[in-house]
Amino acid sequence: MEKQKIFGYVRVSSADQNEERQLKAMRQMGVQQDHIFVDKQSGKNFMRPQYTKLTHKLQQGDLLYLLSIDRLGRNYKEVQEQWRMLTKEIGVDICVIDMPLLDTRAGKDLMGTFIADLVLQILSFVAESERDNIRKRQEQGIAVAKAKGVKFGRPKIKVPLEFPEIVAEWERKEITFDEALKKSGLSQSTFYRKLRGYRLLRQNPLSDHLR
Repeated sequence: MEKQKIFGYVRVSSADQNEERQLKAMRQMGVQQDHIFVDKQSGKNFMRPQYTKLTHKLQQGDLLYLLSIDRLGRNYKEVQEQWRMLTKEIGVDICVIDMPLLDTRAGKDLMGTFIADLVLQILSFVAESERDNIRKRQEQGIAVAKAKGVKFGRPKIKVPLEFPEIVAEWERKEITFDEALKKSGLSQSTFYRKLRGYRLLRQNPLSDHLR
């Protein structure tokens, strides 16, 4: 029988998040660097190339470390599915570092398995409920802020009142294009975009393209 191999899986939800805490936990558990698989993916698409690569390497009897159960999936159903696939189909042991009860090496008997499965269901359900609550609080906060007049997104670029005069001077070649940009306070792309709107406005005074 082949010697048990030890792996670690790390996931952060975006490239901006730091995975060092999870990596440190893996190293403390003795996982070699080349056996640690790291995914940096948003929760929106949840594509996990490193996790897929990991599952292809895992064999029956291997040990997989996770820092927390929510690294395994983005919702209750997915956590359950991945746990079953890893432990039942592949036959690996899983140790969730921050939850000692979720260690399939302990309690291989029926009662131990029952307790681990029960804890898994509770934790994955609680994790998903907390994410839903956070999302709802964020949505409520945004709604309150909007009601108070808080604007989200990029501020709208305003065209200076003297824009028609600046355009006229530029078209008469009285000023250079760079001077027109400087006087209007607009970037090149914005200037051309507003210029198109302004020219349409001259052709059709009822249009609203300059705004």
